Amino acid sequence: MDKETKYKHMTKKGHGNGKCGCGFIWLLGFIGALSYYLHVHSGTFWLIVLAFLKAIIWPAVLIYHLFLFLKI
Repeated sequence: MDKETKYKHMTKKGHGNGKCGCGFIWLLGFIGALSYYLHVHSGTFWLIVLAFLKAIIWPAVLIYHLFLFLKI
């Protein structure tokens, strides 16, 4: 079975289409974190840039501390 036929077969059943819907959950978390950090770091342009960068990386920091807590 070639790749295209396998892909059509998998998506026909609703499996393997690569869409999990997690992007929307991440977007909601990003918006929430951005609004929080903008409230905390309001002021100059560079503080707003810092708030944006913190909102982008907060999931990585959260998972890092979760792994530390679980001792993985």
